[in-house]
Amino acid sequence: MSMSLAEIEEQARQLSAADRARLAEAMLESLQDEVPAEITAAWDSEIERRVEEFEQGKAQTFSAEDVFAEARRLTQ
Repeated sequence: MSMSLAEIEEQARQLSAADRARLAEAMLESLQDEVPAEITAAWDSEIERRVEEFEQGKAQTFSAEDVFAEARRLTQ
């Protein structure tokens, strides 16, 4: 007998935070098999470009504190 998605979600929520994180990572990794190679290649190029900009000091950055403050402001 297979479990419904709701049952799986309920059981997953009972896991520790660390186990939920590992489960989430495993589920995301399982989706990569379904992503076309050209999309993966494009993302890889974009990541490399952004890392290079950051390392060269060209990227505009924001502190986590500012990002979370803005998120709170936008959701209120």
